[in-house]
Amino acid sequence: MLKCGILGGGQLGRMLLQAAANYPVETYVLENDNECPAAHLCHHFFKGDIKDFDAVYNFAKALDAITIEIENVNIDALEKLESEGVKVYPKPAVLRLIKNKALQKKFYTEHSIPTSEYVIINNKNEISSHSRLLPAVQKLAEGGYDGKGVVVIEKLSDAEGGFNVQSVLEKKVKLKKEIAVIIAVDEKGKTAMYPPVEMIFNPNFNLLEYQICPADIQQSILWKIEAIALSVVRNFKSAGLFAVELFIDEANNVLVNETAPRVHNSGHHTIEAHYSSQFDMVWRIMLGYPLGNTKAILSSAMINIIGSDGQSGDAAYDGLEEVLKIDNAFVHIYGKRQTKPGRKMGHITVLSNEKADLVHKANKIKQTLTVVAKDKSKP
Repeated sequence: MLKCGILGGGQLGRMLLQAAANYPVETYVLENDNECPAAHLCHHFFKGDIKDFDAVYNFAKALDAITIEIENVNIDALEKLESEGVKVYPKPAVLRLIKNKALQKKFYTEHSIPTSEYVIINNKNEISSHSRLLPAVQKLAEGGYDGKGVVVIEKLSDAEGGFNVQSVLEKKVKLKKEIAVIIAVDEKGKTAMYPPVEMIFNPNFNLLEYQICPADIQQSILWKIEAIALSVVRNFKSAGLFAVELFIDEANNVLVNETAPRVHNSGHHTIEAHYSSQFDMVWRIMLGYPLGNTKAILSSAMINIIGSDGQSGDAAYDGLEEVLKIDNAFVHIYGKRQTKPGRKMGHITVLSNEKADLVHKANKIKQTLTVVAKDKSKP
């Protein structure tokens, strides 16, 4: 039985472990929180900092393979582990590239992959030299996630609120749709692609609110999306699972926004809606099994359960019982004890053959289920 590790113990690690139960694999998790969502589902839990060289190296040196559930890990340790024969998915060189948005953007340019116009800057004072890009979005080169580390610069006076470290300043795209495509790559370079999803973002928290699969796009654009996404992952030259996020602008141009080198929020619907989920696929890759079937069983919507604005403390789920009455709705609560505004606390997947039904149920769930802080005066 292979020994496989996961760096990070959040909800992605939790769902990876739920899929691992179907395979002959001994699972290990490294995370700094004993009560993280993944802690009780693995065979072996180790408390430690995934950003610390020694913690990562000592955790994984006796393992057969290792993967990540978040990019913010110690890549130096992964490179040493790889040199000593531990399989790392994806390769540390790819993680180093993707972890830094400036390097990621350069990668797209070098491989003729379409992306929005950009420059790399080192402080906010440089924004004034690139006013032609405004309105623009400034993104931290490293450390941003779930909408954090991103600021919109509409006009030069907004630059004062910008970041004063290395970042990407990219021209704001006049969006028609935001799309994500998940692609699995095995050790032989064979690929399996999931149907593209259309993502709808929460304007307050700038993170995914809900999505529809398959995305409602015309065939010619679909072909373009598939070709561009495949070009991205093939140029990584690494086995692993990748989520490619793309923009469709008002002129129907397809542009790569960014890529995640791991299971991704945009693929949660695959647990119930597809024959092989994104989480199942990771174990197939790591254990050397054939890639799974990415076809949809039914069309789906996936709704994120997000901590309500103004609510911090022990989590309570108002409206959960009503949501559980909805036909073909599958609830996933991540087991995070504390809620705070914008925190991902769970998700719900709805299945239906009718897009109108999916949108209706997605909106009903958004209006019905809220995550609030418990009233400690009540039992």
